[in-house]
Order: sequence, then structure tokens, then C-alpha cells
Amino acid sequence: MDTRAAFSQDYAEARGKFLAAAEEAGLDAEPQVHPLLGRDGETLALDMVYQGPKAAPALLIVSSGCHGVEGYCGSAVQTALLRDPDWHARVHASGAAVLYLHALNPYGFSWCRRTTQENVDLNRNFRDFHQPPPANPVYDEIAALLVPATWPPSPEVNAALQRFVAERGFAALQQAVTTGQYAHPEGLFFGGHDPTWSHVALRHALREHGRHCARLAWIDLHTGLGPPGVGERIWAGRDDPPALARAKVWFGERVTSIYDGSSSAALLTGLMWNAAYEECPQAEYTGIALEFGTVPLAQTLEALRAEQWLENHPEVDDTRRASIKRQLREAFYVETPAWQQAVLAQSLEVAAQALKGLGSTAAGPA
Repeated sequence: MDTRAAFSQDYAEARGKFLAAAEEAGLDAEPQVHPLLGRDGETLALDMVYQGPKAAPALLIVSSGCHGVEGYCGSAVQTALLRDPDWHARVHASGAAVLYLHALNPYGFSWCRRTTQENVDLNRNFRDFHQPPPANPVYDEIAALLVPATWPPSPEVNAALQRFVAERGFAALQQAVTTGQYAHPEGLFFGGHDPTWSHVALRHALREHGRHCARLAWIDLHTGLGPPGVGERIWAGRDDPPALARAKVWFGERVTSIYDGSSSAALLTGLMWNAAYEECPQAEYTGIALEFGTVPLAQTLEALRAEQWLENHPEVDDTRRASIKRQLREAFYVETPAWQQAVLAQSLEVAAQALKGLGSTAAGPA
């Protein structure tokens, strides 16, 4: 696989490659244009490409860029699929349709942020906003330590965080930081007070293309957790043991879950795939987050803390800004041929498994 043809240096290049690959495959793109412009003045959009019969009984969604800067990986996978004649033959033979959702969070992708323009983690933004938000008292306790007033953090801040980890463990820190919080808009993993633009755009895509199918599969591509280059298959749905069992039939026993503690991710709130149940209630749903490891988690959290501090201090000079942004990018995108090849190989394997699962009449418990 030619990684240079699939991977890109920025959002504009990634979008251009994706749209060109769709056009070469004879497929039309439907852009939902973002109200803001990108870092270099480019148009931002959630680009939808639909492949297959409009009335297909089974639909596979392949999505990228939920967490902005993680889009380098997901966009490359989508472009590689669109340029793969063997993949097109598989799709045609399966009778299923495929919906490619390129750059769910185009703002974050372009501006090298994990969050949306509202500083919201899109994958914590799908909750009932008519109800009180989930509480995260441990995050409240350490919020000022995670994103301190100065960067690098003072020795006092570092010592306080080290005491927290020594007393409660690193897993407790991961849970507090990543589960999602709704009280600190200038903090990490903020879930938002309202649906974001990306939230609304995704629901539109699901309503437009997902309400006719009887079976719905979703592969959402992520980076940042786990061993470098290893694609963890994390169950992306409700706490539903029969559905998890079906996913393990499709994707193998290696499928993990946040509900039983087997995944590298903590137990999270406001998850994006809740929208699949709400917008496509007629469909039997099977979804995974395909999460590719990059650097150690402690290093990733440090990069996220620095970048959030930077966002809160727009007066920072360009040299320091570029350094912090580079640190964030490297935490979510390993720019080596070996890592890129591993990402493409595993992603194409998982996509083929999803097609096979959608077409199976004996795909495990319903």
C-alpha cells in the first residue's frame, strides 16, 4: 500500500485526496460546509460519500476526524478504501452500502485541535441536554492542576499531581480526566452545554442515509491509546452483551469494552454512537472504535494539557505555539511508514470483516 498516496500533511491536503479518490471511484460527495474557515483560509466541511444501493438493507459507516487532529489516520484509511479496487469489488458483492464520513470535526483537524471550535470533545457531546449533566467531582478537584495558570506547570502543580497519582493510581487520573466533564469550558474533555455544529451535522448524515437499513455497522477511526501501531477494536455502543457478542463474532475475541474494563479507554459519558440508536432506531447496530496506539498515555495527556493551556492563552508567541502544536500532533499521528502501513493493513481487514458481518445470516446473537 502506498502510504504517501493516502496520508497527508494537513486537513486541506487530506480533504483534497479524499474528494479526488471519491471522484475517481465515480462517487459523489455531499459536503456539509462548516461556518468557519480553516487555519489557512480553506473551506471546512463534513464530507459525506455514499457507495451502493440507496435502499440497501445493510449500511457500513466509516468515519474519521471525530477528534480533529486524529483525522490524519482516519482520512488516510478512507482514501485508501476509495482507491482500492478489491474493496469496491467486496462492497458490490456484499449488496451493502458504505457511507464515508470524512472529518466529523473539520475545525479540529485543520487547526490541530482535538476539540471542536467550541472547545468541546465531540465524543462527550451526545447526551440529553434537557437533563442535568453528569457530575465529575474528581475532575473538579484537579481542574486547576490539569490546566494551570502557567506552562510549564510550577513545581507545586507537578507535586500535587504526583501525589494524586501516588495515592489513587494513574488509572484514577485517566478516569477523572477522560470520562468527560461539563463544568469547565476551558478544560480538558469538556462535553459542552449544547450540541456542537459537528454534533448536528452528524445527526443530519445519519437521518439522511441511515434510516432505510435493517443492519447498521460503524467503524469510527481514532488514535492515541494503546501500543504504537496496534488497532484496538473497542465496542462502540450501549452496554448490550448480546450486541458485544455479535461484534466479537465479526471482529474477533479481541474486541474490548469500556463496560467490563477490558479496553484501554475509561468509562465515558456523552458518547457519539448514541446518535446511531436515536437516529436509526430501526437498525440492528454493531459498532467499534478502531483505536491506534501512538505514544505512551502520560505523554499524550501532557500534550493535551499544554495545548489546552495554549488555547486559553492566545497571546503566546508563534514559536512557542508551533512547538506545542507539534507536540500535540505527534501524540496522535506517528509519521513513519511502518506505523502508516500498520494502520492501513488493520483498517482494511476490519472493514472487510464488517462487510462480511453485515451480510451474514448467522452473525451471532441478535
